[in-house]
Amino acid sequence: MSDTLLEIRDLSKTFGSVQALTDVDFEVRSGEVMALVGDNGAGKSTLIKCVAGIHGYDSGQIFFGGQEVHIHGPSDSAKLGIEVVYQDLALCDNLDVVQNMYLGRESHDFLFRLKEPVMEQHAAETLEGLRVTTIRSIRQAVATLSGGQRQSVAVARAVMWNSKLVILDEPTAALGVAQTEQVLELVRRLADQGLAVVLISHNLHDIFETATRITVLRLGRNVGIYERVKTTQQEVVQAITAGIPTKVAGIAETAPEIVS
Repeated sequence: MSDTLLEIRDLSKTFGSVQALTDVDFEVRSGEVMALVGDNGAGKSTLIKCVAGIHGYDSGQIFFGGQEVHIHGPSDSAKLGIEVVYQDLALCDNLDVVQNMYLGRESHDFLFRLKEPVMEQHAAETLEGLRVTTIRSIRQAVATLSGGQRQSVAVARAVMWNSKLVILDEPTAALGVAQTEQVLELVRRLADQGLAVVLISHNLHDIFETATRITVLRLGRNVGIYERVKTTQQEVVQAITAGIPTKVAGIAETAPEIVS
């Protein structure tokens, strides 16, 4: 578990006069689920969007696989093997499972005809590899799927492209109990397959069910990194809400109010 895949050092980001992130350190290792938690406005979304290439950052360094990288846009992030599954999933209801998994990355022959059998096989193998068994047909429209099934399709799409790091933004929001457990099991499988997983969630029960470690952001600063088996929900809640003394050397405990 010492194989650090993504490492962020002293990352800062401002939006005009608003200090969104201040000297944030963050890391995730291959084969682990790193939870990223914090109240609304803590900076979680900003940090992830910097990694995904949606936002630039003012200062700091990002290392991936031990090498410093410069991410100028989503294509740079994707080339590294970083995939983000946002809360809205970005699925097209009128398309089927295969079409959604290949959306924007369709496979063509030399006459630019879709390689339907190849796409079907690859999509089916990816779902099977993740042990997703609740989808009746990969040719059924996404509009007919449940919330948990839709989340499974979005995650499968993320891991199908030789990804090394998968970031999940509130993957169990608005799901029922059974669908939530289905998605959490899928998260565990990603880590078991050696991927690095960042799980953003407000649900501490979900986090303590799946996470290896927990990073807490408060007011744009990293105020603690906790091993899940050595901490409690109460301790994490206190870090989120009260800014307890930091467990990361050199990080201050107060910061101006920021956007998420």
